[in-house]
Amino acid sequence: MPTLEPHQVRQVAESFGTDAARYDRARPRYPQELITRIAENRPEVLDVGCGTGIASRQLQAAGCQVLGVEPDARMAEYARERGLEVEVAKIETWDPHGRRFDALTAAQCWHWVDPVAGAVKAAEVLRPGGLLAAFWNVDKLPPELEPASQAIYQQVLPAVTTQTDPYKVMVGTAAGAIEQDGRFHAPEQWRFEWERQYTRDEWLDRVPTNGGMNLLPPDKLAEVLTDLGEAIDAIGGSFTMRYTTIAITAIRN
Repeated sequence: MPTLEPHQVRQVAESFGTDAARYDRARPRYPQELITRIAENRPEVLDVGCGTGIASRQLQAAGCQVLGVEPDARMAEYARERGLEVEVAKIETWDPHGRRFDALTAAQCWHWVDPVAGAVKAAEVLRPGGLLAAFWNVDKLPPELEPASQAIYQQVLPAVTTQTDPYKVMVGTAAGAIEQDGRFHAPEQWRFEWERQYTRDEWLDRVPTNGGMNLLPPDKLAEVLTDLGEAIDAIGGSFTMRYTTIAITAIRN
């Protein structure tokens, strides 16, 4: 049986709106340096897969006019309630009605987009000199917590723990499709290193927002959260997460 690409696993891709409020509350924001770099001299931004509007609101705060496109109506409604204009659609089939933008962003979601169709649509809607920026927050648990966490996840989501660096694959796939399109300058990679402190309760609030976790039976999810809570308690009840925000970027010819 062939292995499905992330964008083909629609049950997971469109499951995050199950608890949009938790998603918005628990998911980390993006480094201000990244947001500033995207927003500079780019007043009109299309935010693909905008979700609850986490990155969109950061871009608005940086002075951009942002239009979101989001396939999950529950996420879109949450974002609208917080002042974001959102159209409900998959970006691959979304109709821009002739509109053009200075930047197209995709925060934590470009792997849910068909990479070839996504690059084609980006080239279609970006003005010459416009920026395509797909980016991800990649977290790295501290060594005193990672083995226990991996063992817990292995019991319920073995496919997640068999890939050593899925984000490297995602970035490579995105870059390859952008190059294949032929209407962009050579893709570049931006990286931003940062840290965040999590309490036990903050991390357990975040875990159900991870891909596939909210599709687990409630009893199985409760078991995972209990085991993770015990593991965090064993190291003092809190920990420092190391993040790398990785962006694949390209300028429209």
